[in-house]
Amino acid sequence: MQDTPNTPAQPKRPVRRVTGGVATWCRDQLARYVFLAVAFSATVSLLLIALFILKEGVPFIIKIGLKDFLFASEWDPSVGKFGIYPMIIASLWVTLGAMLIGAPLGVAGAIFLTQFVPRSVMRIIKPMIELLAGIPSVLYGFMGVMVLAPFIRNHFGGPGLSLLAGAIILGIMVLPTVISISVDAINAVPRTYLEGALALGATRWQSVHMVILKAARSGIIASVILAMGRAVGETMAVIMVVGNAVKIPHSALDSVRTLTANIALEMGYATGLHRQALFATGVVLFVVVMILNSLAMAAMKRKAGS
Repeated sequence: MQDTPNTPAQPKRPVRRVTGGVATWCRDQLARYVFLAVAFSATVSLLLIALFILKEGVPFIIKIGLKDFLFASEWDPSVGKFGIYPMIIASLWVTLGAMLIGAPLGVAGAIFLTQFVPRSVMRIIKPMIELLAGIPSVLYGFMGVMVLAPFIRNHFGGPGLSLLAGAIILGIMVLPTVISISVDAINAVPRTYLEGALALGATRWQSVHMVILKAARSGIIASVILAMGRAVGETMAVIMVVGNAVKIPHSALDSVRTLTANIALEMGYATGLHRQALFATGVVLFVVVMILNSLAMAAMKRKAGS
């Protein structure tokens, strides 16, 4: 018989340890559920706040009547009068004035930062503007009381603490929101849009006005709507600069009281129907802010889908 050559021994394959894979899977699942719980906690918190406000405010609106609550002009809880119409008008005028100041300046600032300055300069200026959002609102109110209100009183008349002062302060406070979101919307427009317009013979401003702004329109509109929601919900700075007189304003120099200011000023001592009326005012504010946020999200979705 012919001897067969000895075949080399096959190396043993390493045995895979499944314990490490199981541990990794468990960690992944744990992280997944933790993040899911955190995400749902925000939603649950919002729902609880909404339910609490609605539970306290809606019965009062049903009892008093929507017409007598929203469209009556007298607010005197001591005698059972709960008309918030003057405060609704004041809130609308203050917000409108703030947007007339903040929206054009914010969009113009975004155009300047993205189209007319070097990137290195924009990286310095944009964070400085966004720092305005971190300043406490009470400091804005303090500056309004000490500087802006005396200036208005000395040069335009009136008490100084007025609708005009509130609009100017809020207009400054919403600038970071408008600028930041508008800058992101403009930067999202493909560079080829601008280059194509310039290649066709358009000037720099014509290219920005006719091409860039139209392409970024949805994002800019969303920034204005979100800033409007910020202005509607502001409390401390408004309390300090608008004068807090419950009356329908006939001039920008009149003192007014907004819905948020009314809640903050009277919640500390309100009881019974008075307390319920303040919660009902919160329901009105909640509905307004939800509508504005829904409009902003719709504008953003339109931008994403275009």
